[in-house]
Amino acid sequence: MTTATETLLPGTDIVLEQLPKVSLHDHLDGGLRPQTIIDLAAGIGLELPASTAEELGAWFAEKSNSGSLVEYLKTFDITTAVMQTAEGLRRVAHEFVLDLAADGVIWGEIRWAPEQHQQKGLSLDEAVEAVQAGLDDGVAEARADGRTIRVGQLISAMRHADRGLEIAELAVRHRHAGVVGFDIAGAEAGFPAGRMRDAFDHLAQSFFPATVHAGEADGLDSIRGALLDGRALRLGHGVRLAEDIEISTENGTSYARLGELAEWIKDRRICLETSPSSNLQTGAIAQWGDEMVDHPLDLFYQLGFLVTVNTDNRLMSGTTLSRELALVSDAFGYDLDDVLTLQLNAASAAFLSVDDRETLTDAIIAGFEPFLDAEDAR
Repeated sequence: MTTATETLLPGTDIVLEQLPKVSLHDHLDGGLRPQTIIDLAAGIGLELPASTAEELGAWFAEKSNSGSLVEYLKTFDITTAVMQTAEGLRRVAHEFVLDLAADGVIWGEIRWAPEQHQQKGLSLDEAVEAVQAGLDDGVAEARADGRTIRVGQLISAMRHADRGLEIAELAVRHRHAGVVGFDIAGAEAGFPAGRMRDAFDHLAQSFFPATVHAGEADGLDSIRGALLDGRALRLGHGVRLAEDIEISTENGTSYARLGELAEWIKDRRICLETSPSSNLQTGAIAQWGDEMVDHPLDLFYQLGFLVTVNTDNRLMSGTTLSRELALVSDAFGYDLDDVLTLQLNAASAAFLSVDDRETLTDAIIAGFEPFLDAEDAR
């Protein structure tokens, strides 16, 4: 029998929370606990659409199932509103780490946009420092409870604003104090990576890694821009790259022809940070269908792309990384070896040093081995 915090790998008795995992695409303002929102809202007089944690969680899930990224993003008005003080940011970051650790995450990259947290007078640096203090609190508490976890901040610049260079400089300034990478987020269509070319130039000159949201609410041109203008090492979501893959069938056998863009991304091992539930909610995969089995994740996986599974926003999708892995395993018939491959993919794409990536890879393999041995013995 499972508890409310246990998610089984379909067809097995393996509890996915017990497996070591890597989370590459997880937004700080999309992972708040509903009760925390209620507590913080009371302190600032913010009116909420629900009065209990259960009802508020259900409200977020309902509002996030719009099929539109623009509508989906409106739910963040509430979460960011309670994250405008150092105390609020520190608490949210602290709990964020604890929730990742409880899910078995051993390396987590936590992305957020400091420019959205200055309404109460925090400077950009103060906001980053507050979040880092919370992350450190969470790591220390998790380790005291016997859990192993490390985390890093991904600093995001909002695509529609004109603060890209300022935010890139902020990220680089904190590279030795918890920040491991840069991102651009927000409304994708109409706001290409090229608008922030100066920011990406600064990052490149500083040898600082970037991931770019691309191929979620816009198509192949957005992905090209992420690579050419953004020098992206990873693509946030990237699911519409499937538009550059042509499938044909001959004598009952399916063949895939990759366009130049898809071929480049595959051959250069540029990571795709898919977030299956979120991609369904925002309509990112609408041209292929509206069920998990329609997600191009499996196409990428079967063709050998460096594809990963992520949560995007755990509050809005009512999910965890374990749940996402269970959903895709159920949809595509993945077994424990496939789940391991997905985690090794994520480890290889982490914004860590080569030595740290190798250590992370070893930890994942060691954590999976007892379960693989048990499966082999059956």
